[in-house]
Amino acid sequence: MSYPDWFVLVITLAVIILYGVYKSRTTRNLDGYFLSNREMPWYIVLFSIMGTQASAITFLSAPGQAYTDGMRFVQYYFGLPLAMIVLCVTFVPIFHNFRLYTAYEFLQKRFDVKTRTLTSFLFLLQRGLSTGISIYAPSIILSSLLGWNIYWTNIFMGGLLIIYTMAGGAKAVAYTQQLQIVIIFASMFIAGWLVVKYLPEGIGLFDALQVGGAMGKTNVITTGVKEGGGFDWSDKYNLWSGIIGGFFLALSYFGTDQSQVGRYLTAKSIKESRMGLLMNGLIKVPMQFLILMLGVLIFAFYQFHDAPLFFNQTQVQKVSESKYAGALLEIQEHYQAVDLQKKQLIQSIAANGTADISAENRTQLTHINRQRDSLRTAFKGLVVKPEVGGDSNDANYIFLRFVLDYLPKGLIGLLIAVIFISSWGSIAAALNSLASSTIVDIHKKFINKNLDDAGDYRVSRWYTLAWGIFCIVVAQFAYNLGNSLIEAVNILGSLFYGVILGVFLMAFYSKPVKGNAVFWGAILGEILVVTLFILNEQKIINLSFLWLNAIGALAVMMIGWVLQLFVFNKTVAQQ
Repeated sequence: MSYPDWFVLVITLAVIILYGVYKSRTTRNLDGYFLSNREMPWYIVLFSIMGTQASAITFLSAPGQAYTDGMRFVQYYFGLPLAMIVLCVTFVPIFHNFRLYTAYEFLQKRFDVKTRTLTSFLFLLQRGLSTGISIYAPSIILSSLLGWNIYWTNIFMGGLLIIYTMAGGAKAVAYTQQLQIVIIFASMFIAGWLVVKYLPEGIGLFDALQVGGAMGKTNVITTGVKEGGGFDWSDKYNLWSGIIGGFFLALSYFGTDQSQVGRYLTAKSIKESRMGLLMNGLIKVPMQFLILMLGVLIFAFYQFHDAPLFFNQTQVQKVSESKYAGALLEIQEHYQAVDLQKKQLIQSIAANGTADISAENRTQLTHINRQRDSLRTAFKGLVVKPEVGGDSNDANYIFLRFVLDYLPKGLIGLLIAVIFISSWGSIAAALNSLASSTIVDIHKKFINKNLDDAGDYRVSRWYTLAWGIFCIVVAQFAYNLGNSLIEAVNILGSLFYGVILGVFLMAFYSKPVKGNAVFWGAILGEILVVTLFILNEQKIINLSFLWLNAIGALAVMMIGWVLQLFVFNKTVAQQ
C-alpha cells in the first residue's frame, strides 16, 4: 500500500479505538462490563447486533462467494425476519423479566444445573471455534499486504483484539459498532460505484448485471428442485433451505447465542430490544443482497479485464518457487490465451448491447469460463502438492485482490480499515460473550460463588484473555479450511445451533418435559447432528448443512418427549 493508504488506515483505526475508550466508562461490575448497565437505546442495540453479525468475514468473503457461486447465498437469510418476530414475542420478554446475564441462566430456572451447563458448554465450544476463524479473516489482509507469516499475523491480530476487548467491555463494543456500521456502509457503496465506473465506456450497472446473469451469477432465487424432478437435499442454498433451515439457524443464533443475546440484553427496556431486533430483520436481507451484488459486479468487471489465474498471489509465488514452476508457466500461458478469447467475446457482446445476450453467446461464454475454471483447478492441484503445502481456496481473496489492484490511493486504506474494524466489533462481542458465559455459568456456579463486584470484574477480564488465547490457537488451524470463510463459520454453527435451540424451545413451549429428558435429548441430538455431518462429508449421504439446524432442534424435542413419556415418568412413578 502507498503512504496515503497507510495514513488513512491508521487514522481510521485510531478514531475507532479512541471513540471506544471515550464511551467505555462504565460501572466495574458484571452489569457494567457485560451489559453496559442495561441502558442502551434501540438504535445502539441495532448497530451492535448488526456489527456483531457482520464481521470481516462478511465483507471479505461474501463478494468472493457471489463471484464463485452467484447470489443464491442470500436465500440463507430468508428465514431471519420470521425468526426476529418469534424472538420478540417469546425470548425477549422472558430474558428481560428474569434480569439475566446469560441466556443459559434461564435453563437452570426451567430445568436444572446440568442442562444449563451442557448448553452453555456447547455455546462456548461453537463460539470459541468460530471466533478463531474470525480472527483469521483480518490476518489474511495483513499477511497479504506485508508478506508476514500467517501464524505470527494471527498472534498479532489476536493480541490487539484481546487488549481492545479487555479495556472496554460491552459498552465500548456497542458504541464503536455504531460508528463502524456507518463507515462500512459508506465504503462498500463507494467500492461498488468504482467497480461500475471502471467498466469500459458505455457499460453501466445494468449491463454488468446482464453479463453476470448470463453466467448464472444473479441466481437470487433457486428452488432446489432437480432437472429430472425431486428435491436436491444436498443443495446448499435454495428457497426452502433458506426459509426453513435459515429460520432455525437465525432463531438459535439470535435467541440462544450469548454473543447476540448479550447485545439486546444491554437495552434499557423490552421495547428497545424488540425495536433493535425487528429493524435488524428488515435491514439484514437487503444489506446482504447488496454485498453479494458487489461480488457479481466484480465478476462482470473481470470479464472485461485480465482476471488473475489465482487471486491469492502468495500461493502463486509458492508454486513459482517450487519444482512445479514449469507446469505453472504452462498453465498461465493457456489461461492468458483463454482470457483473451473471453475479453474479445465480451467486447463483441457489449458492442451489440448486453440487454439481449443471444443463446449462442451464452454458450460460448459458458464454454470459455469452463476452460478458465479447468485451468484454475489444474493450478489448485499444484498448490496442494506436499512440496508446496498451499491453500487451494482463493474465494476469500477475490474482493481483497480487486481492492489492492484497482482502487485509488487512500481508498485502499479505507477499505482495509473497514475490514479491520468490522472484525474488531464482531470478535470483541464474541470474546465478551465467551467471558460472560464462562464466569456466570461456570465460574460462579462451580468455582467461586462468593465473588464481589470487584472480583467479578477482575475475573471476567482474565477469562477474556484466556478465550482470546484459545481463539488465536484456533486461528492457526483455519489456514486451509476448503470453504469460503463465511461458509465455514456457518457450517460450524449449524453443528451446534439446532441442538441449543431445541433445548430452549422445550423450555418455552413444553412444560411437561423436565430436565433429565431434555439433557439426554440434547446429547443424543448432538450425536445425531455430528453423525449426519460426518456421513455427508464422506459422501455417504447428501445433505446441505442448513438442514442440520432444523434436524438438531426437532431431534432434541422429539427425543426429549419420548424420554419423558417412557423413561423418566416411569422413574418418578416407581419412586
